[in-house]
Parts: sequence; structure tokens; C-alpha cells
Amino acid sequence: MITPAFEVTQDPDFLTVKIRVPYARASEFDLYFEGEDFKFYAKPYFLRLTLPGRIVEDGREKASYNTDEGTFTIQLPKEVPGQYFEGLDMLTSLLAPKKSRSAKPLVEELAASAELSEENEEEFDWELEQIPYEESTPPLQHPYGFGNLRSGVFQRLQDELSDVVDIKDPDQTPAEERRRQRLAAEAAKFEPEHYLADFFEDEAIKHLLKYKPWWIDAHKKMTALQGESHQDHDSPAFVVFSEEEREQMRKFTNKSYLLDKRSRQHVYLGLIDILLAYCYEICVNEGDKNVESSWNIRKLSATLCWLEVSFSSIHDVLVSFGRRVLCYPLYRHFELVTRAFKDTVMILQLGKAAVLKCLLDIHKIFMESDPAYILNDLFITDYCIWIQKVKSKKLAALCESLHKTTLSKSHMGLELEELEAAAVLVQEEEKALKAAGTVSKQQLLCSESETSDSEESSSTSSSETEGSDSDEQESSTSEDGEINSFQGVLQEERTAPLIDCNGLRQGTNTLAMEVSDGKSKVSLQSTAPPGKLVEELEMQIPSAMRLSEQPEGLATAGCTSQEQEENPVPEPDRFSEDAAGKGNFLEVSPKPNPLLFLCSTNED
Repeated sequence: MITPAFEVTQDPDFLTVKIRVPYARASEFDLYFEGEDFKFYAKPYFLRLTLPGRIVEDGREKASYNTDEGTFTIQLPKEVPGQYFEGLDMLTSLLAPKKSRSAKPLVEELAASAELSEENEEEFDWELEQIPYEESTPPLQHPYGFGNLRSGVFQRLQDELSDVVDIKDPDQTPAEERRRQRLAAEAAKFEPEHYLADFFEDEAIKHLLKYKPWWIDAHKKMTALQGESHQDHDSPAFVVFSEEEREQMRKFTNKSYLLDKRSRQHVYLGLIDILLAYCYEICVNEGDKNVESSWNIRKLSATLCWLEVSFSSIHDVLVSFGRRVLCYPLYRHFELVTRAFKDTVMILQLGKAAVLKCLLDIHKIFMESDPAYILNDLFITDYCIWIQKVKSKKLAALCESLHKTTLSKSHMGLELEELEAAAVLVQEEEKALKAAGTVSKQQLLCSESETSDSEESSSTSSSETEGSDSDEQESSTSEDGEINSFQGVLQEERTAPLIDCNGLRQGTNTLAMEVSDGKSKVSLQSTAPPGKLVEELEMQIPSAMRLSEQPEGLATAGCTSQEQEENPVPEPDRFSEDAAGKGNFLEVSPKPNPLLFLCSTNED
């Protein structure tokens, strides 16, 4: 038999059951309903439901079949009009068989030996084989999983153990030892640098906190309708299951869980722990699933990662979750812990339908991650079945207790406030040093600018002085230009190389020249002041002109060559005076060599 896909809804007077049977014959189906029982059969489909309220057959019932969709729609009258049937979206619980109303205990011990008659009993042999006593210590089995109902699972799954949980040997590790190892691992994993980096550079964290998952809008709608008159119950309109989620619920095998008081407490606290990790995952990934989703959920939940069963209060759960958020994931910020806390409260306030929707999503994430599917067998599947049968009042009481619990950074045991205070002090010191460096730099720049200004002013004054000097020099140069030209001619004559009759160059260091008959020496001196030089040049311009009129070009060429090679600074030439005090000028020698300049005391 195939259990068909179905959906149950209600209005104040009717209960509507919609059943999808695409391969059945519409003409061949059977329907039975009475009280809390509902049965439907259309080969090869069979559906049996145990309803949360009573229905009645009074002629108002209706049934229709849609050939295009292959669905039956059946309307069943409620026995009490206006009664609200709770948990119609909990499909797994609806598929559960009806509970026995018998007063007999569920577990009964049968003494088969009592039925044997004493006559047929064989004589009991008291001579039993005796075996020496050997003290043996059986291996310790410490339970874990949903309601502490499992043990020995990881003995068969040693290869997958390290990829699923952090505890090394859960079957041989008691609960208190698991807790001690978990706290030590968290303390060793905590990195102050990572935490402070996320604390000060929190742009990405602020962006993530702006994300709004589906339960925020649903919670707003529920809050808006709280003032209206309606019955105290879950609101299925706020939480809608997809067809995939309904298929998940139909595939679950219905179970009943016999839990003692302590086990029930662990189940409720474990539920909060798992929901906190799920809310963190949805927030940091903004509702998108990735390869890290499975890791985030199981790593942040001590119930899943360390098989923690020693939580004593809701506050212990919150502290454990907060420590793990600050130690393991990519984003380690206390605001993310607070956000997950608030989201979990909202989910619980929406009722068990919202809780079941979250658990179904976790189940899907683990099913697609290998080997995290083991956690489905240990926890999530049982939670999905169990939550459908939980009374809403108990869930509301759990939500109220969680809402009243407070959590702060000082509860983490990681000295977060001290780290933040020290980091703020260091930051302020760095700012002060930076400000002092800026001030000193500005002062240095000001002093440099003042120095440059003074240098510029001094250079300006010196340039003005130089300009005035240059102007005076230009004026004197322009006045003495004609005189300097004649002075250059005389200098050329004075410094021209002396060549003898054989064409050999004589020394030019001294201007001592021999006269043909007399061997008197004439030394040229240049000690006359410039003013007197001007007067001499004016008086002796005709003699200089007589030198430039020589028919021979060799003397002029020699003087020009000498000027280009040495280019001496023109100096005023002055000839020595004779006894009569009359100066003589150079004249062209009457001898055949025109380059030999001679000086004589007389004009001839």
C-alpha cells in the first residue's frame, strides 16, 4: 500500500481533507470516518488518520474528484461547530495509529512456567556445573542522542567519527568528562586577535544583521493579530509548509518516546541549542545554503558536536552557544549571538509549526552532507517526530523561560570586556601618538616655510643688488666699448708670438726685444690706471691706425690666431718712458720681416 500525499485544513464548521491519488480509479474508492478516525482506500493507496478532534456523519459531508489533478477533496462536518483542531499540519502525528484505551499495561510480563503443571515438571538437577569466578569489567556505555536513547553507534562508525563530532570516544566518555573536554577545547580555540578584528571592523557584521528571515515577517503578522479575538492556538497561516516539506513528514516513521523527567529536560534544552545554531547559520549566509551550512550548525551546537547531555538550565545552553560562536566560525561577534537568541525566541513564539519547519530544513541540510546524515539518525529525525506531539502550552512555557533569560559578555568566561577595554586604550594611545606626530610635523613644515621665506627674501635683495651692479656694468661697458676695442688691438699686439728671421717662435713671457744696433731692452708694463689709459689711447689713436694699415697680412693673422687660442683678458698696455718722459709706440720695423715688432726710443 502507498500512503498518498494529503493536506488537512479546517474552517469553523468543516474539516477538509485533500488527497492526491493520480493512479487510482475514481469509481473505486472506499471512505470511512467516525469520531477521531478517518480512513480512505483507493487501490493502490491507503490513508488512515487519527484526528485531534471529533467529526460526525450527518449528511453535510461532501466529496469531489479533480481528474486533471488526480485529487479527492472531502469535507467532513465537525461534531462541535467552531471547535479548533490543533496540529493539522503535523502530518506525521496524524498518521499515528489510534492509542489503545485498554487499562492493561503496555509492557506485561508473562510467566510461562506457571502454566506448567507440577506433575509434568522434570526433577530439578541441583548439581550445576560450577565455574570459577572471574572478575570482569564490562565496557562502559554512556548514552547519547535524542533523549539519551542511543549508545554504541560510534563503535561501528569510527571512520566517520572525526568528521561529525569533536569528542574522541563518546561510548567510553561520561557526560561530565565530555563537558570538561569541551570547555578546554573552546578555551584553547579562542583567538583574541580574531575577536578584536571582528569587534572593531564590523562593517560585514552590520550588513549581516540587516537580513530578515521568514520568521520575522510571520512574527510581525502574529503580533499584529494578537489584539483581535481569536482562540489561543497556533496560526498555520503564518507558517506554510512546502510540498517538499510535506513529503519529508510523510516519510517519517511514527514513533512514541518514553522519556523520564530528566530526559525530557535534556530534549527541550537540546532543542534550544540546535535552533540557536540554525539561526546563526541562516543569518550569516542570509538564507542561502552552502557547503559550510552543515559544518556551522553542528559545530556551534554542543548537543550535536559534543553529544552534550549535562545542561542544567537554559542559561547553560546560551553560554555554550555564545562561547562556540566566539571560537569557531568565520564571523565571531557577540551581536550575532544576541541576534540568534532573539530569532530563537521568535520561532518558539510562532509555535511548533515554525519549530518543525526549521527542523525539517536542518534535516535536509544534514541529509545532503556526508557524513552529517548520522546526526539525523541520532537527533533530528526524532526531533521532527517528537515536536509534532508536544503540547503547545509546554512549548510556550519554554519560550517564556528563554525570553526571561539574560546573557552578557561576562558570562562567556573569555574575558571579553577586559580585551575590549585594553584594545580601546591601545587605540587611544595610537591616536594620541599620531596626533602628536602630526603637530610636530606641522611645526616642522612651518619652520621650513619660514626659513624658505627668509631665504627667498635674501635672494631677492641680493638679486636686486646684482641687478643694479649689472646695470652699472652695462652702462660702463656701453661707454667704454670703443676704447676696449682699441685696447684689444693693443693686447693682440702685445701677446702676439714673436717669430725670428728664420721663422722660429720666440718666448712670449717677456716682451724684451732687441733693436738692430743697440741692445737696449724695453719692458712693457700694465700698471697704469684705467683713466690714464683712456687718455693715452685717445692721444695715440693715429699710431694704432697706422698698425692696422700694414700691407702685409701676416701680422694681423698672427694677432688674430693668438687671440683665438689664448683669449686673454684685455689689459691696458703702457710703454716705459725715456729720460725726456716721452712715451714711444710700436711701429712697423723697416726690416724685411714684417712680424718682428721693435720698440725704439726715437721715432725712426
